[in-house]
Amino acid sequence: MNRDGLSRTRTRAYAAGAVALLAFATACGDNGGGGSAAPAASTAGTAAATQSPAGGTPGAAATTPGAAPAQGDAAAWAKWNLKPLAPAPAPPADKPVKLERTGTVPVFSDVKTTDKVVFITIDDGAEKDPKFVEMLTELKVPISMFLTKDIVKNDYGYFKPLQALGNHIQNHTVTHPVMSKLSADKQKSEICEDQAALTQQYGTAPLLFRPPFGDGANTPMLNTSVQQCGPRAIVLWRESMQIHDMQYQAGDKKLKPGDIILAHFRGPKELKGATMTQMFADLLARIQEQGFSVARLEDYIQAPPS
Repeated sequence: MNRDGLSRTRTRAYAAGAVALLAFATACGDNGGGGSAAPAASTAGTAAATQSPAGGTPGAAATTPGAAPAQGDAAAWAKWNLKPLAPAPAPPADKPVKLERTGTVPVFSDVKTTDKVVFITIDDGAEKDPKFVEMLTELKVPISMFLTKDIVKNDYGYFKPLQALGNHIQNHTVTHPVMSKLSADKQKSEICEDQAALTQQYGTAPLLFRPPFGDGANTPMLNTSVQQCGPRAIVLWRESMQIHDMQYQAGDKKLKPGDIILAHFRGPKELKGATMTQMFADLLARIQEQGFSVARLEDYIQAPPS
């Protein structure tokens, strides 16, 4: 798709139901610009819990199995006013997170690893900036996308070039509700309908689920709802990216190996005039300042046996 086409789809994406959801989307997971609100969760090591090994994507075939994500060259990083990140190590053969096909799903906000890596996850899907696709195409920084059906349904195609880079698409409900306020049936509808839509659009079933705002993550009812719909883990976060800096759950305000970072598909309206690419560049700069690399979350997770 050319740049003009992407711009037109971006405009369409703010129509209909997506517009009504932006207030929720901009608040997702960080109390509307405050601190990270994820419930506490233990570090993921071995974990229990479905269906097809759904972490892969059609685009992931372009990435050599067992290899670290490729990186853009120095000139590409300079174009975005960045210095190249140190390359991530090759993914571990023995995955720190091992998921089960049935049973209770684990809840985690970081991954147990000695690799000096962090994982970037981006939620919702409201901002569909073609420049961000260009940025990731050039820098080749891996991300995981947790998409909300009613926010992305007017332009599913925007995320396909990002998926084709080897980035994975995961479940983030249909309407972005506060899950603990829903009945079991409504929780299941939110998760299962998003699971079905994303599977149909992107060719593989999401392996992971993130509840909006992190709400209800550790409740038995939500865990059961997730099990019934197919994802095999609930993923929270340790840090959340705001506009120019991160907010930390740890008191020392430092990244740790295996931390999961929350960001959002947001634009100037939510970022006080900053663009999606400017926010992401600041995120990468903060990661580099602390000497970390960015790895692909799904490369550290062993999908359930089929």
